[in-house]
Amino acid sequence: MSNTIENEDIFQSHFLAEKTTDEPLIRVMALHALAYCERLFYLEEVEEIRVADANVYAGRRLHEELDKGSKKYTLELASQELGIRGKVDYVRTDAGELIIYEHKKGRSNKGNQAWPSDHLQTTAYGLLVSEHFNRPVKELRIRYHADNKTIIIPFDLDKAKEEVLNAVKKARGLRSSLGRPQVSVPEKLCRACSLAPVCLPEEERFVEEEKEKPLRLFPAEDEKRVIHLLEQGAAIHKDGYQFVISLPDGNKKSIPGANVASFVLHGNIQISTQAIHFCAANDIGIHWLSYGGHYVGALQKGAGYVQRRHRQYETFHDPLFKILLVAKLCRAKVENQLKYILRATRAKRSNETQGQEALQASINSIRHEIKALARIEKSLSKTGNETITQHDKVIGEMRGHEGRAGREYFKALTCILNLPEDNFLYFNGRNRRPPRDPFNALLSFGYALLYKDCVAAIQAVGLDPCFGFFHTPRSSAYPLALDLMELFRVILWDMPLIASVNRNQWRKQDFEITGQQVWLNKEGRRKAISLYENRKREKWKHPVLKYSLSYSRTIELEVRLLEKEWTGQPGLFARLRVR
Repeated sequence: MSNTIENEDIFQSHFLAEKTTDEPLIRVMALHALAYCERLFYLEEVEEIRVADANVYAGRRLHEELDKGSKKYTLELASQELGIRGKVDYVRTDAGELIIYEHKKGRSNKGNQAWPSDHLQTTAYGLLVSEHFNRPVKELRIRYHADNKTIIIPFDLDKAKEEVLNAVKKARGLRSSLGRPQVSVPEKLCRACSLAPVCLPEEERFVEEEKEKPLRLFPAEDEKRVIHLLEQGAAIHKDGYQFVISLPDGNKKSIPGANVASFVLHGNIQISTQAIHFCAANDIGIHWLSYGGHYVGALQKGAGYVQRRHRQYETFHDPLFKILLVAKLCRAKVENQLKYILRATRAKRSNETQGQEALQASINSIRHEIKALARIEKSLSKTGNETITQHDKVIGEMRGHEGRAGREYFKALTCILNLPEDNFLYFNGRNRRPPRDPFNALLSFGYALLYKDCVAAIQAVGLDPCFGFFHTPRSSAYPLALDLMELFRVILWDMPLIASVNRNQWRKQDFEITGQQVWLNKEGRRKAISLYENRKREKWKHPVLKYSLSYSRTIELEVRLLEKEWTGQPGLFARLRVR
């Protein structure tokens, strides 16, 4: 994905201002997308997801470098009658005749034809120009730069109107629908599509066609950085396309905006209005955490995501669907807890060591809860919505199994840590609000970082974090972010934290103790952030999809797979497991 940053203004053109009307004109580029793939049209034009990859930027550079020459004009036109608007590459006059030119970076179709999507796009431009000058154009010319071919298409006004108006009718129908079209194009088109990381067509084919392994079109890792600021009194400003961070000691640091994925501001950090606008325009996240690590809030731009949220609301109002999601989530969480315990205590369980009996008892209890959850999930798969009359009771049962497994998991952590009772990091059960010992302070801080990333991933996908399916609604935290966290607590924080404790990486000086409350100080937070961010950058192999990606990308992938449960091919959400 390209790192190029653009300073977008939604009203750069007066034609764009009519986006706010009930029936906005359709972009000619959107008709091009429609002819390429209906799913692509829906994602771009209806859900307004636009991803600019290297091919997109190469195409834009090509247009910027074109030598138009004399008697050639670039025009931005709109037609109320046709219901379209667009920007023509350029129009040339030749002996009084109008000729439309369209430039493409790629190759022509078989060396002598235009691709259907290019044909429709150029035909629509021909109609706009004909209407504007009140006379038909002579011909359309599409220049394919990759194979140096120019395809000439004679312009027939009546046929052109029929073709474009049919496309506009189909586009309007899709735009008024809440349902996202199914993937119905060949794989080779998906491989060249910039929206493949959002659409995940290969993951759908993997489930539907029972392929051995999907082609990975989802990026394996993030190219941008998450910037944590802990220096109290620091300030962020915008200077051109870069951010300038002013530190309290007078030093300044500049970071190109293209390199920033998000800012995480811990405590009293200032950020200018201009910097916030720049972040909103370029999908750069801003998250505010309190000095003690409590999540305060995040930047949420614009309205957007209306269709996605409507589908989410409808889905979460289906009791059976909601219960099935809860069952998947609970099993994934508890199985990950068990797998980690078994892996971390393999040597201890093979030898006679102190606490082995208690450890085995916890393992047996967790296995018992997993079996109970599996029985519920199996019974749910055989029943219908109308036969379940007490949905809340079933969810309550699963919460009970998950909670009991959690208590046994934290008991087992004491064996994994293997610290004497007089060690300052000795762990004797989970406590919080506020944490009363250093290990619980570490757990709470890491979970706050994880919560922040789950909120960011949910926002990136366009779901509403206020509507979850497992956690009960409350105002202090987003339920859907809490739901998603359950998949990653063990993998992203418990495992690296316990490994760091066993490597003696923590000191008493990393903590502040006030009465019964324990907090990480600045140095402790810096260590924890480093540990967490390093863990996010590690790559692992997804056990079902069988491709490697970073843990950071895995969070977003899981949110997209969750949305697939009701918008595409279900069955892949919550199947990640600790190896």
